[in-house]
Amino acid sequence: MALNTVTGCAPLNPPSHPNVLAAELINDWFITPDGASLPVRQWQPKTADVDAILIAVHGFNDYSHFFEDAGTYLSEQGIASYAYDQRGFGESPRRGLWGGVDEYTEDLTLFIDLIKQKHPHRPVYLLGESMGGAIVIATITRTTARVDGIILSAPAVWARSTMPWYQTALLSTLSRTMPWLTLTGEGLEIKPSDNIEMLRALGRDPLVIKKTRVDALHGLADLMDIAFLSARHIDTHTLVLYGQKDEVIPQKPTFEFLKALRTLYPTNKTVRIYQNGYHMLLRDLQAPVVWQDIASWIKIPGSLSSTEKGACC
Repeated sequence: MALNTVTGCAPLNPPSHPNVLAAELINDWFITPDGASLPVRQWQPKTADVDAILIAVHGFNDYSHFFEDAGTYLSEQGIASYAYDQRGFGESPRRGLWGGVDEYTEDLTLFIDLIKQKHPHRPVYLLGESMGGAIVIATITRTTARVDGIILSAPAVWARSTMPWYQTALLSTLSRTMPWLTLTGEGLEIKPSDNIEMLRALGRDPLVIKKTRVDALHGLADLMDIAFLSARHIDTHTLVLYGQKDEVIPQKPTFEFLKALRTLYPTNKTVRIYQNGYHMLLRDLQAPVVWQDIASWIKIPGSLSSTEKGACC
């Protein structure tokens, strides 16, 4: 792992407070039963008519702002969108600390319920980008949450079983001996998007985490293991978006995941491969094409054809 290290002492993941409250959605805040206040962003259609609801789940070290442009576009198509900062990210509590798969899925399950209460009789969809995609998968397959469909944008399904042995060995060793160690992505020479101005803006954004704790990376690996192994248990309508130029989540685990995904109800699974797409499909230079595909699929499930063999766009 060609990562620069930054040492520093900080406590390991502290235990959550006991659940003493009912989950609430108050203005721009999602209040969880243990008292955590998670910032919420929303993009509402200007007209009174709302065709569908989309809950967007951000990726690793990112936060709810990731959906700004996509949410604005979808609002113009009659689709209301919501996104919140997950624990440990953005402006949420315990910044930089991994919350745990159970916490993330429980939070999303509660948020889905709150959104359904706010928008009764409207179809609700989930969209997860990268780590967010893995959380969506875990939520759908491990909790009682039910939605009308899920959208997985470059889902984080790079399970340990598909990683090089030396990578998993190093992560295991560091997580046991120096969980507080922080790493940066400098030196990896990975291109997450062709939208250079957007990437520069993220570099200037203080809410985007730049130095990652080893125990957070270990938690992410646990989540990716769960997402990868859960593919054959996904029974809801699913749209998967993936870029052929993705340098973050490799093709091998992604296509193994897609193969397993089709073992259950294959006719309700759609896959879109973007020939010029990178990992951050929703913010790439060709992002408007992806937004259009999302809107079309939400309005008419099954309206898009899969493109694994012939890349589109």
